[in-house]
Formats: sequence, C-alpha cells, structure tokens
Amino acid sequence: MKAFVKKLLPKFLLSYYHKFLAVAANFYYGRPSEKLIVIGITGTTGKSTTVAMLDFVLTQAGYKVGYTSTIAFKYPGYYELNKKKMTMLGRFQLQKILRQMVSAGCQYAIVETTSQGIEQWRHWGVHYDLAVLTNLYPEHLEAHGGFDNYKAAKLKLFARLSQLAPKIIAGQKIKRQIVVNLDDQHATEFLAWPVEQKIGYTTKANHNISGVKEIKAELFSDKFYIQQVEFSLPMPGQPNLLNAFAAVNIGLALGLSLEPMAKALKEFQGVPGRLEEIKVGQSFRVIVDYAFEPQALTNLYQTVKIWPHQKIISVLGSTGGGRDIWRRAVLGELAGKNAEVVIVTNEDPYDEDPQQIIDQVATGAVKAGKILEQNLFKILDRRQGIAKAISLAQAGDIVLITGKGCEPVMAVANGKLIPWDDREVVREEIGRLVN
Repeated sequence: MKAFVKKLLPKFLLSYYHKFLAVAANFYYGRPSEKLIVIGITGTTGKSTTVAMLDFVLTQAGYKVGYTSTIAFKYPGYYELNKKKMTMLGRFQLQKILRQMVSAGCQYAIVETTSQGIEQWRHWGVHYDLAVLTNLYPEHLEAHGGFDNYKAAKLKLFARLSQLAPKIIAGQKIKRQIVVNLDDQHATEFLAWPVEQKIGYTTKANHNISGVKEIKAELFSDKFYIQQVEFSLPMPGQPNLLNAFAAVNIGLALGLSLEPMAKALKEFQGVPGRLEEIKVGQSFRVIVDYAFEPQALTNLYQTVKIWPHQKIISVLGSTGGGRDIWRRAVLGELAGKNAEVVIVTNEDPYDEDPQQIIDQVATGAVKAGKILEQNLFKILDRRQGIAKAISLAQAGDIVLITGKGCEPVMAVANGKLIPWDDREVVREEIGRLVN
C-alpha cells in the first residue's frame, strides 16, 4: 500500500501525505513526547555512539532513559538491535516506541534524527527540547540533490525546535536548548535559531559567538579535560573521545555535573559494531565497524594505524539502492591508501547488481596502487570475503571489516532483509580456520 501511494502521488503531495501521517501518529499514541524530555541528535558521524554514551551517563545518574538509534531501540526492560535498515523509525513506529517509553517511566528520550527522516516529516510529531549537531560532511547527496539540500534538511530540526513552545512537565518549564560542535565549519548556521540556551563545544580556539556558552576541552590521544576534570574511556580512538565530549555537553545542558559523568564514562564498555574487537583466541586483531562513508572511514584508519601492527587487511563494500554512488570509488581509494591488503565484497546491494558495486569500489583501490589478485581481491560473497581476510591474516595483523557493524540483516533485492551479522561470521570463520 505504501509503495503504491508513493508511486501514485506527485512529490509535493507525497510530502503532505508524510506530514499528515506524522500528525496522525502523534495524536493516535496520545502525544507521548509531551511527557518526555526529548533530545534529538543529528549529524553525519558519531550520532549512534553519542546516543549510547548519553544514555549511559543519564542512566548512571539515576534517570530512566529510552532511545532510538541506528544500532538499537531501548527503554527500561527492553533492548533490541535495529533490524529495520533505517535509523529513524516511521511515524507510527516512532510514536509507538515513545509511548512505550512513557509507559516504562522514562524521563528522557534520545532520538537519533536523520536528514531523510526529517525530509519525510518523521520529526514533526516529536516535541523536541534539545537539538544536537555532531558534525556535517557530504552524505546522501543523491537522495537530497546536493550538499546544500542535505544541510538544509538537518537545519529543519533546529528550526522546528525554535517553533515549539517550551513544554511543562510536572509543573516545571523545560527550556529549549541547542548543543553544537563549534569545530564544524557549519556550526553558526545551526546556532542561529532562537532558543533559551545554546551550548557550543570545541577542542580548538575560543569562538566567542554571541549568546553561545562555550565549553572547551583539552584533547589528548586517549583522554580529554574539561575544567581540570579528566575524561577517559575504556575504548580506543579519538572519534570516540569526540563523541564522549558531545555526550558530556548534552549532559551539562541537562544539569548533570562533570565529575559523575567522568566516572560513568570510565565504565562505558563501548557500542556494538563500533570499533568492536572480536577475540576468539586468534593471534591477530579483528575489528568490526559501521563506517560506510569517507569521513568515518578516514577517522577509522587514523585510529587503527597508530596501533602496533604488521599489516592492515581491509574488508569493505558500499551500499546499493542508488545511495551515494559517488563515494564508492572514494572508499576504495581510501582502503587502497591505508591498508596493505584490500578485499572488496558485497554489503547491502538492495536492487542493484552487487558485482557492479564491487567493481566501482575496486576502481578506487586500483587508483591507489593496488593490484588485482595480489593485494586486491574482489569477492562477491561477503562470508567468503571475510574468510579470505582471516586466511591471509598473520600474527600482529589487523583485519578491519567495515560497512555493517552490528547490523543483524543484509538488504538484498525485492525489499528482502536476510539474517546477517559480521561479528558472528568472523567467529565462525576463525573457528573453521583453527579447527
């Protein structure tokens, strides 16, 4: 039915249809976001990890929290990995889970809010109290018709927040707030909207933006300091530190103190499928990560290359369905420049020819100097691609498997989602190698 409506209606009417659904879903479930303090986190990278970190520090502070993210859906008594192949749920599904959060006694709801979700009005029935920008890089360019449109979609979340009246919960007025990464070149555009408080976080020079409370951190390779309070994580990588910095600033906006948040984050054990190391007794390291766009992959390579290692074996692909075709060769070139061995394999082809996607990614690796069947391999079956990487790995090597993270499904032709988990496949293939 949905597919029929989408084909039948012209684009401008389809937009009204989406907005109608958002309003209808909100009223059908009794406007649940009016009873929650809602934090909307958007950006190109780091959203899901920031969501998970914020959930952890709020929970450790004694609050009941629910969230929806690329990784999972969670509220007290419920946790499920996201099998939808969509970060931001459809309007009725989103309102339903917000209602379930209310029923579970949540005070806070964290909603990972995407540009495509915003364009389809999925945010419209959600009464946000705080909007967050982690960063902004080119992504979903075909879907939005260019970077400016992509940015404009993100900005709609902040515009919407400024239009909403501050809500009253338990007799207390909840102020509207914006938290933005000041080190992003587009930060001032996201801070332009009139709300009660604006917080900007930075690891660089003071920006001195009028009306913005700036929080500066002194950043090191494995920790950062805010006002002499040390923050460190039991998980590696500077991108994770930056995500933690974002979560801490959201926590400050919500009234948390630095010291308890620092204590909580020292106990944070990481996020499924984000720099997740698979250990089953092998002599080499295997890292599974969700990185699927150029900036995230660049950050990932920068992280793992400073670890002691012999060689890096990179397993990657690119998603189908017409999504950001431009980046396929870019991803291949990044792999070719940063890894000694590149294996290009299937990822989420949707209705596209997976071999064609693989070929497009591989052209980038060839451009970077890789030679087919020597240090570049094109393997259609993802399991076989992972098995090849494991068979080539020796003591001290790093096998880096990217693109899917902890996703429990693979999207193939005709709208089918088949069971899949990179982490389980790694365990199985190492087991076969050992036995």
